[in-house]
Amino acid sequence: MRILLTGKNGQVGWELQRTLSTLGEVIALGQADMDLANPDTIRKICRDVKPNLIVNPAAYTAVDKAETEPTLALAINGTAPGILAQEAQRLGAALIHYSTDYVFDGSKNTPYTEQDMPNPQNIYGSSKLAGERAIQAVDVPYLILRTAWVYGARGKNFLLTMQRLGREKPLLKVVDDQIGAPTWSRLLAEATAQIVAQSLSRDQETVTSYIRQHSGVYHMSCAGQTSWHGFASAILAGANASTHANVSAQLQPIPSSEYPTPAARPAYSVLSNEQLARTFGITLPDWRVALEMVLAEN
Repeated sequence: MRILLTGKNGQVGWELQRTLSTLGEVIALGQADMDLANPDTIRKICRDVKPNLIVNPAAYTAVDKAETEPTLALAINGTAPGILAQEAQRLGAALIHYSTDYVFDGSKNTPYTEQDMPNPQNIYGSSKLAGERAIQAVDVPYLILRTAWVYGARGKNFLLTMQRLGREKPLLKVVDDQIGAPTWSRLLAEATAQIVAQSLSRDQETVTSYIRQHSGVYHMSCAGQTSWHGFASAILAGANASTHANVSAQLQPIPSSEYPTPAARPAYSVLSNEQLARTFGITLPDWRVALEMVLAEN
């Protein structure tokens, strides 16, 4: 099996290179190799590679910057996934794509299901929803995996930012009224590989027919929930315990109104993962357990 993987240098893409490598030949490309804002480039590479499976974790992820770059955000997050779907259809391939909890408005106080109506509150969320709909408009086997609050041991993310600021500053003010589920990028990659492996373990099914059978949107995030302040508190406590880094910063909870950002964030964006568990038998651990695993490695 040939797997075309985008965003190889991103948090999820970097992990996917490892988890997918045992399942087939992975052709992993970064932004320098395939500009997702250029439709012609996307089409040419897909036709040259001729993959059986396209896995697309690449995205425009600068949530606040997207407010001033809506055209670029829409090109990468909205238009490109549709083109990948068209090329997958042309090749008889399948597509796995990642989306976000920010397609929801945060008005609920119970976990969002796949049946809940999206209502994004910022350009980033709108562009990701456009990508979902562009894929769904094509008759192609697809999985759209919505995830949330992604972090890892590399790249730019909340975990690494808090660890750095915890050493540099005596006081950190962190928002306490936005609730979500921090999700380790490696767990997303491992769960994705498990789904692909299930398709290969069935003698009469290819990955394309298996994904067609289960095509749809699935939520894939760690269990449990917390605020950004709660996440920061666990990060700093864990950093001190696991690395003896002596992170001495004090944390102060603040409302979102005291930390205004260009892009509005949903106050509540916890995802229900029950459909993923029912369909594929896959569940991700509680966010606290995942964080302990990350910190134990660093």
